Amino acid sequence: MYAIIESGGKQYRIAQGEKVRIERVPGNADDEVSLGAVLAIDDGERLVVGAPYVQGASVTGKIVAQGRARKVTVFKYKRRKDSKKKKGHRQAYTDLIIEKIEVEAQHGA
Repeated sequence: MYAIIESGGKQYRIAQGEKVRIERVPGNADDEVSLGAVLAIDDGERLVVGAPYVQGASVTGKIVAQGRARKVTVFKYKRRKDSKKKKGHRQAYTDLIIEKIEVEAQHGA
């Protein structure tokens, strides 16, 4: 069983028991977090695709760690203009372990 979720403007394919690194969500280590933006769920027999989200579906995970990624250097340069700009950026992230993928029973489909 797997699900496709949306978090931080990105889409992730996740499965139960999997460790995933997503955009930062509020919380501390060992906190439970619920992700409600489920785009699709596949249970092995059928694929349920939402429009845009699957009604009654949720993904629960436990926060393992909060952190910041390695520094990305942004360097802008214009030749012959004596113009250059150097910046650095570290993106915040959250490591999750997916504990439960659930969808309430749907009738008719």
